[in-house]
Amino acid sequence: MSNQTEPVIIIGGGLAGLFCALKLAPRPVTVLAAAPIGRGASSAWAQAGIAAAVSDGDTIEKHVSDTVAAGDGIVDETIARLMASEAAARVHDLLGYGVPFDRDLEGRLQVSREAAHSESRIVRVRGDMAGRAIMQALVKTVETTPSIRVMEGYVVEDIVTAQGSVKGVIARSEAGRGPQVQLASSNVVIATGGIGHLYAVTTNPPEARGEGIGMAARAGAMMADMEFVQFHPTAINVDKDPAPLATEALRGHGATLINDAGERFMLKIDADAELAPRDVVARGIYAEVKSGRGAWLDCTEAVGASFAEEFPTVYKYCRDAGIDPAVQPIPVVPAAHYFMGGILTDADGRTSIDGLWACGECTSTGAHGANRLASNSLLEAVVFSARIAARIGNDGEAFASDWSKGSVDRDDLTAEADTPAMTRLRNTMSASFGVIRNRTDMLEGLKTILELETGNRDTAFRNVLATAKLVAVSALRREESRGGHFRTDFPEVRPEWQHRTFLTLADADGSVEDMREVA
Repeated sequence: MSNQTEPVIIIGGGLAGLFCALKLAPRPVTVLAAAPIGRGASSAWAQAGIAAAVSDGDTIEKHVSDTVAAGDGIVDETIARLMASEAAARVHDLLGYGVPFDRDLEGRLQVSREAAHSESRIVRVRGDMAGRAIMQALVKTVETTPSIRVMEGYVVEDIVTAQGSVKGVIARSEAGRGPQVQLASSNVVIATGGIGHLYAVTTNPPEARGEGIGMAARAGAMMADMEFVQFHPTAINVDKDPAPLATEALRGHGATLINDAGERFMLKIDADAELAPRDVVARGIYAEVKSGRGAWLDCTEAVGASFAEEFPTVYKYCRDAGIDPAVQPIPVVPAAHYFMGGILTDADGRTSIDGLWACGECTSTGAHGANRLASNSLLEAVVFSARIAARIGNDGEAFASDWSKGSVDRDDLTAEADTPAMTRLRNTMSASFGVIRNRTDMLEGLKTILELETGNRDTAFRNVLATAKLVAVSALRREESRGGHFRTDFPEVRPEWQHRTFLTLADADGSVEDMREVA
């Protein structure tokens, strides 16, 4: 039994980490974040909203059915049902924290529809501002909660364990540039987000590069479904890093995808056309872009003159790039967006290491399978972070309100430019483990990862490379195409692969040794 007055350490200042911290109150919590809380999180950029069966005619069973269908055969249905069942309660928690979700004239939550959903169930804020609004509300609440200590500018490099249990973490201050510090705790929660920044084109911030996943793997934690990376079909193709996102809600609103000739190419690919699952749409757009025909999201008829009012975030992105989306199609390209794989957890957020918990995009709960259903990401983050808090317990005494809310000047916590090694890794991941994959390219990609690993002396980058290696080995092992994992050398779904995959870093290293081509 852990010391009840000992602070729980939460690594990550995004939605999952902050929601877990608030749910743990009044138990003392220390939040370690490399960037100012809320700023380095993918959640803050989420445009559409949270999926929840809260409207007339919708049901939890329908939500589960859509989730299972989108996951292409490997969703853990028990986990999906748990997540959908707790969705409404978590939405009301967020309302209690001050999130201004849209309501209709009668005061009911207003919902919209997105791809692969059978009903309108996306709870949103001003069309495309849900992520920002949620993070603003949580940050404000965290800053006024006495039991939560926020240490900004700390990059966690290692999980400390002994006899199979967590004992604390080793972190480096000043955004990873300062001296090391060690913090003790028998309960550590990893909430570090996904791996989008491992790819050259991504919608994710620089902090989303898999460090937390690699750190857990290096500590011996079991990983799951590491081959499944979701590429958002409609990143705005204006040569920005990260790529701005044209929300899926636009297609739910009736926007169409066309090529340079004005042809709606998705009509020939899937019966649901623009509202097909994300992996199908991403491959359709990828094929048009690679062929030189280009891909464009045409919102001129579906949204038109009301674009600025209905989708202000996307409108600003477009106008900043010299595009008027009310009258011009938006150039789009697939971008690394969400990671279905990650640290294996149970229904309460436990990992395979005693005292180590995980929530949010860094995890693989089984809720998403091979291809996440739109707007289930924010939902998963709040559902399972709340379950971690409930399991750890909230019976500690609150700390006094003079706890430090930050360790360094927030203006100094800017993300550094990619090193040459990181740039090489990102280009390699996009070329070898992107929208379209094959064995030859993946083996070449794995060789590069191993070369980078051999020459590396940086602990944080060691965590990044561990995650990349796990993705590579898992993708090479799965000899079929399913969900976000598509191989031209194995283009069909194979029944014998209709299961989740599990491995440790030691397993991955063993597989590398068995691959004589990369020896």
